[in-house]
Order: sequence, then structure tokens, then C-alpha cells
Amino acid sequence: MDIRQLQYFVEAARLNSFSKAAKSLYITQPTVSKMIRQIEEELGADLFYREGKSIKLTDAGEILLAKAQNIVVSFQSLSSELDSLRKLKQGHIRIGLPPMVGSNFFPSVIGRFHRKYPDVTIRLYEDGAKKVENDVDNGLLDIGVVVLPVDEARFHVFSFVRERLELLVPAAHRLAGRSSVPLAELKDEEFVLFREDFTLHDRVITECVKSGFQPMVVYESSQWDLIARMVAAGLGIALLPQTICRDMDRSRISIVTLTEPEIPWQLGMIWRRDRYLSFAAREWISFARDLLKER
Repeated sequence: MDIRQLQYFVEAARLNSFSKAAKSLYITQPTVSKMIRQIEEELGADLFYREGKSIKLTDAGEILLAKAQNIVVSFQSLSSELDSLRKLKQGHIRIGLPPMVGSNFFPSVIGRFHRKYPDVTIRLYEDGAKKVENDVDNGLLDIGVVVLPVDEARFHVFSFVRERLELLVPAAHRLAGRSSVPLAELKDEEFVLFREDFTLHDRVITECVKSGFQPMVVYESSQWDLIARMVAAGLGIALLPQTICRDMDRSRISIVTLTEPEIPWQLGMIWRRDRYLSFAAREWISFARDLLKER
């Protein structure tokens, strides 16, 4: 069993798919299948079983994954340290972004970074902020963009956006046209929220409970534009960050200031305090920090 086999196995386990792992690793699916089969033959145990169109870990697979992740992270750390030692301005960076963050803040940053460092590759993983934080913590990502706060004993953090959530209602809604609305006044409304793996899901519910009611959640989505379209269609109300609200179609949606309380939305970039960062990753952090300060 070698490090490449373990890397392929970890990626297949992360994505629950041989084909998706192959695409992520820029290799063919038969190569991934062959590598997994070699490990299974060496261990004398199946590592995956099929469930619908996905693959799931067997008990043996779960045991191997717990060990393999540490080995892969240690190997990547060793490779990164050697690259930095040679002062190579090249490398590979794994960055996690919540979907609504990436499209609004990072295309220009990534484009300018690529022009300056054309030999550095960036692989982006779009997930909810809670999963991004967990993957940075576990070493599956080098850097993540998350909704703050996080545990600063574990992570280095720099914040680049401080906003608040605003209320979205259909244009014909009873609250449309109001200058502001206290959160408690929404107790009888139906909510459209982000999914549970998004930090805003828990934050909205927590603030509603503090205001004296449990929100009635009728739809959940991972896409802010779909949430906005649901609101426009009269399927519920939503709470979204100011940055997202700026681009809404005001003919179909009314945006109202939320008060009592204001719900803050603060974005930050995080990376582990106790883990080595490659030269490329350190350059990205410095580069992004300078550009995002301009916002």
C-alpha cells in the first residue's frame, strides 16, 4: 500500500463516488477503481459498498479512513515543507468556499493571483461554512472562508466582511415597503432557509428562538438565488446578507431592514494554527488579505 493509493481512497471516501474522485484528482475512474481494489486485496476486506448511485464506507473502510487521513495530511505537509525549502513559487492550494461567498468576493482575487503566480493551482471546494470549517480542521483543506466567529485557539483568522442580515419578502407581502421590522414580528411567517450545513441556518433559528418563537421552515436550499426566487414566488420569507441583497430584482422582492435584534454576518478566512502552510498557501493569504481590505 502506497501514499497514492491512500490519497485516492480518501478522495473517494470524501466524495462518495469513484467518478467524482477521478474528476477531482484529474485521473480516470478505472485508475481509482484499480487502486481501491489493490488496497482491498492487500487488506482482504471490502472498503466500499454501493447505495443507489453513491458508494459508502464499510466498517473496514471507516477504520482505514481514520488512519489514512492522518497519513495523507502528514505526507502533504512534508511535501509542502520541501517545496518551501526550495523556494519554489509553485504549488497547489485547496480552498473551501460557501457558494454565496465565492461568486461575490473571489473571482477577481483568484484571477489576479493566477496572473501573478501562473504555476500555482487552486482547487475550490464549495460547501456550507460548517463543513468548510470542519475540513480545514481535519486537514482536508488548506484554507477556508467561513462565517465568524470560530475557535481562534485552533485557527488563524482574518475578517474581511462585516454586514448584517436583511429581510426578503415578496413584493405584495404585508411587510413590503416597511422601513424596518423587528424579528419577533415574523413569528407567524414561513421561512426559506439555507440547509443545515450552512452556518446561517442555525444562526437564524437561534435568533428566532431568542425572540420568542420557533420559525416555520418550509423550504431549505444551498443556493441563495434559488432562495430569492422562492421568496419572489410567494413561498416564504428569507434572511440574507446585505451583499447578496444588493443584486436582487426589486420589482419582485422587497428588502426590509431587520431590527431587534440585528443579526450580524461576518466573513473570515481561516487556517489551522498548528499545521504547516506551503509557500503557495502563505502567498495566497497575504495576497487575498491585501485585496480584500480594499472592499
